[in-house]
Amino acid sequence: MKISATIVTLNEEHNIARAMESLKPCVDEIVVVDSGSSDRTREIAAERGARVVREEWRGYPEQKNFAAACAAHDWILSIDADEELTPQLAAEIQALRAGGDHSEVGGWTMPRRARYLGRWIRHSGWYPDRKIRLYHRGRGAWKGERVHESVNVRGSVGALRNDLLHFTCDSLHQHLLTIDRYTSLAAQAITESGKPVPIRRLVIDPPWTFLRSYFLQRGFLDGGHGFMIAAMAAFYTFLKYAKAREIPK
Repeated sequence: MKISATIVTLNEEHNIARAMESLKPCVDEIVVVDSGSSDRTREIAAERGARVVREEWRGYPEQKNFAAACAAHDWILSIDADEELTPQLAAEIQALRAGGDHSEVGGWTMPRRARYLGRWIRHSGWYPDRKIRLYHRGRGAWKGERVHESVNVRGSVGALRNDLLHFTCDSLHQHLLTIDRYTSLAAQAITESGKPVPIRRLVIDPPWTFLRSYFLQRGFLDGGHGFMIAAMAAFYTFLKYAKAREIPK
């Protein structure tokens, strides 16, 4: 079983080396698809042994499928530049490579643990946040609209035990910038779907989002960080619908 790791990038010079180093124990190659970085992302990736491909941005699922098509091997391990395999997860994947019949397997999920404002989050709907990231490109592909892409596979799906680490926001300013970018994409997707956005979406959905994250998903166990996650999730919900209503129909 040979594995190609793929990473899509744009201005990730502060993250790319960490992501690549975590992959090296368990993959046969690393392919970085860059959509026009103005920093040293491409140089750093090439210096550390990645095959770097330039490609204009296609959207998240399309860009990740393009990266998989560039790979030399059918088994794809796709991570983002702000993610990192724990040594335990790398060893678990290496054990898969060592043997076994995987002909009926479409892919494997792995739990993702997020670091937010300097703290690892264990609740708030953020953990275990299982994602299919290791998959056979002949039996799976990235699907989705402008945001919230995921891998759909044919065949059985296994479950890895160890964590993929996700380094999210180091500051509220960074989180707000991320929310602004993603709500614009989400609003565009809503508009393209043709679905109307009634005012009740702006009135009811944001407080429900907060209550679900903070209470039902036990965000209160994450302390003040859990409160911030719930509040920002509510703001995200409000903003995407407000932006969708603002887009000319």
